Amino acid sequence: MIIQLVSGIVLSILISGIGYRRGALSPSGAVGALIVGVLTFGLGGWLWGLLLAVFFVTSSLLSHFKEKEKRVAAEKFDKGHRRDFGQAMANGGAGALVALLNVLFPVPGWFPFFTGVMATVTADTWATELGTLNPRPPRLITNGRIVAVGTSGAVSPLGTAVSAAGGLLIGLVAGLLQRREKPRALALAGLVGGLAGSLFDSLLGATVQQIYYCDVCQKDTERRVHKCGNETRPLRGWRWLNNDLVNLWSSIAGGLVALAVWSLLRRAPKRK
Repeated sequence: MIIQLVSGIVLSILISGIGYRRGALSPSGAVGALIVGVLTFGLGGWLWGLLLAVFFVTSSLLSHFKEKEKRVAAEKFDKGHRRDFGQAMANGGAGALVALLNVLFPVPGWFPFFTGVMATVTADTWATELGTLNPRPPRLITNGRIVAVGTSGAVSPLGTAVSAAGGLLIGLVAGLLQRREKPRALALAGLVGGLAGSLFDSLLGATVQQIYYCDVCQKDTERRVHKCGNETRPLRGWRWLNNDLVNLWSSIAGGLVALAVWSLLRRAPKRK
């Protein structure tokens, strides 16, 4: 365990440093990523750390894909592509907690839960980064109304497809490298859990997430201070529920769904 923990510290410092130098992490984000990485790598092991790395690497690469085309949508987001401490903990905090619980109370279900958590944050990030490039305007998940690109709670065919792909990728990596469990069960758990968690994120964004309104630009936004520099006013949602907390809740929901899927498939009788 000591060697594993030391290895986790070294790898986490390396990955956080690279993320900071490449502009994917702010100084506080690098600290948050370091904490998440040490707990995940050090307590969970190399496979747990690998799933975290897959999320971080793919998300960082996609954040720089067609940045110019995504600028309009980015104006609505609370934070930019450079993740801060809150974003690092929102995306990796639940997974790090699961890694800790796995050490304190070791049971078989923790890894499928973790797979669902990582599948959700990957699916949601992919949907955010690529869904905004959908050729047609997105629709609100609650009523199907056409809304502007980047609106909280908006979904699109492209965003949903890449969300499923992100969850499936995490599930496949977990299933292929985890020898003790059924590969197909973990792969499907990642797919279903990731997609469900991502859609739950959109549902929270469309209903109870705090959204503000800029009277000067006449645009809704997640920012308390709009891009134009003017303060915004609350438009809807719960004041304390920002995007970071929405991401955290959604990752837990996706983990629970993945655990349920894995449990059902694990108990299913083998075909003769």
